[in-house]
Amino acid sequence: MIRLIAASVLLFFVGTTLVLSEIRWFRARSLATLISPYLPGGRRNRASELFSMESFGELLRPAAQAIGGLAARLFGVSEELPRRLRRVHWEMDAAGFRLRQMGWAVLAMAVAALAVFTLGVPAPLAVMALLAAPVLAFLVVEQQLANASDRWKHRVFQELPIVAEQIAMLLGSGYSLGAALNRIADRGNGAIATDLKRVVGRVRQGASEGEALREWSDLVDVDQAQRLVSVLSLNKEAGDLGGMVATEARTTRAEAHRALLEDIERKNQQVWIPVTLATLVPGVILMAIPFFDALQSFG
Repeated sequence: MIRLIAASVLLFFVGTTLVLSEIRWFRARSLATLISPYLPGGRRNRASELFSMESFGELLRPAAQAIGGLAARLFGVSEELPRRLRRVHWEMDAAGFRLRQMGWAVLAMAVAALAVFTLGVPAPLAVMALLAAPVLAFLVVEQQLANASDRWKHRVFQELPIVAEQIAMLLGSGYSLGAALNRIADRGNGAIATDLKRVVGRVRQGASEGEALREWSDLVDVDQAQRLVSVLSLNKEAGDLGGMVATEARTTRAEAHRALLEDIERKNQQVWIPVTLATLVPGVILMAIPFFDALQSFG
């Protein structure tokens, strides 16, 4: 008990120090320290920032990335984390995401320890709670990214017929492929338009249009997008690229319509689940009454 209290006090002291180090009033620095990076030959003084949140985070980033990656593989997550973060356009790197996961896991474990200590839970249940809380917090954050990735892929699949038709229309109007992609990226506000801004940026960096589009299709991991990119890659070879893209757009729209019908049918079937349970339970009760009455009669 004394060791637990001492560890809690130590963690509270370290956490309070890190939080207060972010408040300007508690970390006032001298004028010489502030202007030293801007003077000739001056070096930034890192002594005053030793116990700051940034330095503590930079220290834990490699360990968090290694532990988080190992835990994700143990739970069956095979897709690389940087790939998923790039897909959903989250402004953080893999180490920052893993550090966030570890932070939530430690916080969940601290809350579970406080609850166990306050409620006086038996030892077996306390151990289970202390082990389950950080794992659950880790998986919740991982599932948030997985859901965001699935939603982004679904948005790309839904927007793909419209964007393909727009590309076909622009190509038929005399636009080049690069100009068509640039126009959609500038005037659109959907998921594909956001992705095409990255594609246009890669083209401006020196990559070819086909290479940039293939990078996008590999990243987004949608079969219909890969088919569209394979058609657009024939830009310098096909004579009627607009017609080919329009045909691909009609095919993708038919697939999207079929997927929508399947989703509607699945939801219609799910509606009958509570109805079936609502009728089955009273029926079982009504059948059980004469059954138990017959057993009592024979008894």
